[in-house]
Amino acid sequence: MGEALVGGLLTSGFAPAEQIAVVEPVEARRAELAERFPGLVLVAQLERLASSPAGAVVAVKPQQVAEVCRSLGQAGVGRILSIAAGVRLATMEAEVPDGTAVVRAMPNTPALVGAAASAIAGGAAATDTDLDWAESVLGAVGTVVRVGEAQLDAVTGLSGSGPAYVFLVAEALIDAGVLVGLPRPVATDLAVQTLRGAAELLASGTPAAELRANVTSPGGTTAAGLRALEAGGLRAALADAVVAATTRSAELG
Repeated sequence: MGEALVGGLLTSGFAPAEQIAVVEPVEARRAELAERFPGLVLVAQLERLASSPAGAVVAVKPQQVAEVCRSLGQAGVGRILSIAAGVRLATMEAEVPDGTAVVRAMPNTPALVGAAASAIAGGAAATDTDLDWAESVLGAVGTVVRVGEAQLDAVTGLSGSGPAYVFLVAEALIDAGVLVGLPRPVATDLAVQTLRGAAELLASGTPAAELRANVTSPGGTTAAGLRALEAGGLRAALADAVVAATTRSAELG
């Protein structure tokens, strides 16, 4: 996810490579990043930077967040954006000096293709300007909404885990296409393009229920298919998935 953010920031013109620094302790990983992003400032330790950055993005495993925030606070970094799953604002704020702006975010994996759905929540010292900065960073790889921290578990259940639900639907559609006689490559192409096209229609702003009605003729093929989905409990299954993932996110936090 961190690499996706770097790519998005460079592509969007947020800043030139020479103004973006990445702290990566693994030498082989630094070499990979240097090859992909020429000019990027790459160091093994925060202390190797010539000056402290004005803001930092924490993109590490959850168990490493406290240590990283402590180091950033000691280095005088006044603005921190964390994309680590499940780590609460209070946990991070406890590791940095008073007045440090901490913003917690929940992006999702479509950030890898510049189509993320992200949500951000600010800590006690985070101002609208800090949230604007965090939104501009994550906006380089998709769309961003602002919520209260209490809603981030629900965000995790819906959009954080949501791509996996869609991938499962894609698998099921492809397998169903094969079941009714299509070659798997053909079923795959049709299913993927159908999902892509449906997403584009949704992004146009037309309500989902209206789009569904537009393609559903009385007594037609789509009506028959939708009846089978309703009988199979698709709505309830998706709702249960979001609730279960939300609950699990709260437990992990």
